[in-house]
Amino acid sequence: MAIYEVDLLHGKRQGEGKCKFEGPDDLMSRTLVKAMRAFMAYLEDKAHLGHIEYEINVAMKNKQAQVVIVLGEFEVAENNTQPFVCMISPKA
Repeated sequence: MAIYEVDLLHGKRQGEGKCKFEGPDDLMSRTLVKAMRAFMAYLEDKAHLGHIEYEINVAMKNKQAQVVIVLGEFEVAENNTQPFVCMISPKA
């Protein structure tokens, strides 16, 4: 397993968080959705928040820089979504 760094920006609340998580060695070669799913599974398990609903609106991967960038929305309550930006990269 490899260690990845995540920068998570929460647009509505002007929050920024940084964390590390353990994921598959080949995560950066997988699809964008699989990279985000790996991080969200970690977050759900470690943050003890239960299942977190989210929608991916835009995603891109820079293979050279080894960065996955996801823009989307968290569903924090029924009919209440909050924007986010998530950047995932291997730990330097």
